[in-house]
Amino acid sequence: MTEKVKLPMGIENFKEIRTQGFYYVDKTGLIKTLMENLGKVNLFTRPRRFGKTLNMSMLKNFFEVDNDNMIFNGLEIAREKELCEEYMGKFPVISITLKGATGENFEEAKVMLRRIIGKEAMRFQFLLESNKIDDTERSQYRALINTDKTGTFTMSDDLLKDSLLMLSHFLQKHYGQDTVILVDEYDVPLDKAYQAGYYNSMVEFIRGLFGNAFKTNDSLKFAILTGCLRISKESIFTGLNNFSVYTVKDIQYNEFFGFTDTEVRQMLEYYGFMEKYHTIKEWYDGYHFNNLDIYCPWDVVSYCHALKMKSSTEPQNYWVNTSSNDIVRRFIARADATTRDEIELLINGGHVKKMIHQELTYRDLDSDIDNLWSLLFTTGYLTQDGKDEEEISTLVIPNKEIHWIYVQQIRKWFKEEARKDTKKLENFYKAFEENDAATIEKEFASYLRKTISIRDTNVKKEMKENFYHGILLGLFGNRNDWKVKSNAESGDGYSDILVEVEDKEIGIIIELKYAENAAFDDACKEAFRQIYDRNYEETLIDDGMKTIYRYGIACYKKRCRVISE
Repeated sequence: MTEKVKLPMGIENFKEIRTQGFYYVDKTGLIKTLMENLGKVNLFTRPRRFGKTLNMSMLKNFFEVDNDNMIFNGLEIAREKELCEEYMGKFPVISITLKGATGENFEEAKVMLRRIIGKEAMRFQFLLESNKIDDTERSQYRALINTDKTGTFTMSDDLLKDSLLMLSHFLQKHYGQDTVILVDEYDVPLDKAYQAGYYNSMVEFIRGLFGNAFKTNDSLKFAILTGCLRISKESIFTGLNNFSVYTVKDIQYNEFFGFTDTEVRQMLEYYGFMEKYHTIKEWYDGYHFNNLDIYCPWDVVSYCHALKMKSSTEPQNYWVNTSSNDIVRRFIARADATTRDEIELLINGGHVKKMIHQELTYRDLDSDIDNLWSLLFTTGYLTQDGKDEEEISTLVIPNKEIHWIYVQQIRKWFKEEARKDTKKLENFYKAFEENDAATIEKEFASYLRKTISIRDTNVKKEMKENFYHGILLGLFGNRNDWKVKSNAESGDGYSDILVEVEDKEIGIIIELKYAENAAFDDACKEAFRQIYDRNYEETLIDDGMKTIYRYGIACYKKRCRVISE
């Protein structure tokens, strides 16, 4: 059997993928489409982990002088002979990512900006020997790359604002060709500044940096930026008249960010995983970029890599581990009763209709809950289902992976809400220790009314039960003197929840069931059959619990029934 090439797990360097034997999904058609529609400054907005960084690396390797043309052999762009003759390897390229330009305060963020731009400037140390630039310019270049004894770049704030402009000018003079500037993750410094409280200072600074580089730069051939959010022109792109923005609603570029269904099928066939196609589609597909269905590439590659290690691996949530999901949590925390009903509708497989605002500033996000709908859409937590109707978009949760994120964030929010009423919680805990099923039922139903339920939709019964299981565990998490076990091996099976109240020698067994069509009594009886048939009390008895309480809890929407024996 022929050895398969490696999967590029976490590799976003185009040259490394092409030269070190990694699988590559050909996105070089982006170059042809870009050159046919090129503006002076071009911004692509897509959710995170949709291949923006790899595409920027590919563009750098294509346009940059003295590049290795061989790495494009066999790819789609290599068939465009005239285009390659005109553009491949013809321009100096400045390529930076602002992903790391963050800090707890503005000064820390500027230190990171200096490091990012200073390290890029150091790639061009041949400028120190160039006879195309004069002594004054050479001195200015030295200031860009100068560091102190600790290796920290020392350029002043004014020089930092001028850095991209100056560097592009020096490169243009040396090569006799205008400079291409690539800026990946341009909006990350603004996002972090907003969260940390120095947003106004960062906006002003980035406005100066970009204004100099993109508006008043005679040495600029063209610029390409990527990010998740389209920041309003009035914020940092003031005065950029030749400014092209390509969002997920622009059809011509959608196949180049993320994997198409055909590309996923080809990968699965290559590695022999076609039997997992429907599972992968259910978990990682579902994004609708205009009229095209798109998979999250990070997830597909990660899961295929896991399958190579162990063919029985179940799908996991890979996307959530790449960044925080504070956006969803903040959205849910701010939601009023109407918005919570809309979130509930989404979680249960429904849709909402909202106007999507493509141009926002971070200041706008918290001013109106409707703006957060737009943010959920642009960052990939919601996707479009069908075409807009008079600027109104039909929004849905794209897939099982993102659905899981909503459920987890709801549980965290609910746990925080529950902590606010300690007396109510104490009564709830006490009822379990005293075998008071009526109080447990009353209090748990009260909590359920405050949260969001998993209704009778096409969601599997196990997922519904897991949702209520998680809510109850969240409530128990506030009781530090209880020993709580979830899905623990006990007797001849795995019990939902076991609790040991050690100082009182009380053991508690809880089995949760989803009551289909509100058949509470039947669901509770099923719970008790499972408790007794599988001898769940064995572990509690072995641990010295003298009193054992058994609870069957049946849930349906925002109602519950609790029976004890």
